[in-house]
Amino acid sequence: MKKIIYLVLLTLTTSLYSQTAKEIIDRNIELSGGLTNWKLLNSVLLQGKVILGIKDEYPIKIYQQRPNLTKTVISISGKETAIEGFDGTKGYAMNYATNKLQEYPEYVSESFDNDFIDWESKGFDAKYLGKEKVGEIYCHKVELTKNVNKNIYYFDVKTFMLLKEVKKDDTLIYSDYKKVGNLVMAFRIESSSTKKDGDYMMILNRIDVNKVFPTNIFKF
Repeated sequence: MKKIIYLVLLTLTTSLYSQTAKEIIDRNIELSGGLTNWKLLNSVLLQGKVILGIKDEYPIKIYQQRPNLTKTVISISGKETAIEGFDGTKGYAMNYATNKLQEYPEYVSESFDNDFIDWESKGFDAKYLGKEKVGEIYCHKVELTKNVNKNIYYFDVKTFMLLKEVKKDDTLIYSDYKKVGNLVMAFRIESSSTKKDGDYMMILNRIDVNKVFPTNIFKF
C-alpha cells in the first residue's frame, strides 16, 4: 500500500512540475509577443557593438533568416568582415591563426526559433526546478532536455522575460528588453564561456524584423 501511495504521489508531483514548466514557458511566449507573432518572424537584423575582453570593441551586424541562415559581420577600421555563418548547406568561421574565413564541415547551425517555440513537438522534456536569484531578481528555473543535451533557463518571476541561459559550454545573460514591432527582445547579451576567447558582451542599438535581405547576403 505504501508503495502504491508513493508511486501515485510521485506521478502527481512529476505532473505538477511538468505543468508548471509548461505554464512558465507559455507565459514567456505570450508576454514577449505571442506564439503567432513569433512564428510570423522570418528574418532578424541585429546591429550594435560587441566587446571582447576589456578594450576590444567592434561594430557588429548579425543577419538571421528562417530556417537556419545566419551571418555575423564585424567592422574593423571601417571595413566589414564576415566572421561566422551558415549558408543553408555549409558553415563558416574565422580562423584567427590565418586571419581567414574557412569552411567548417562539422558546423552545426542553430534553429532560427528559440527552443521554447513548439518545444514539445521538437522532442524536449521540460522540468521546473524551483526559484533562484539572478543577481537581485528571483527567477523561475526551467530545464529543457533533449537526448543528452540539457539547457537551464531562468525567467523573471514578475515579467517572465528570460534573464539567463546555461548551456553546456556557455552562460548567457539577457537584459534591456525593448519592444520591436509586436515582439519583445533583449538588447544586451553577455556571454561567459569555457571555450578560449568565448566571452563577450553585445549591446544592440537596433533590431529590424522581417527585413528582406539581398539574395547574396548569406554567401561567403
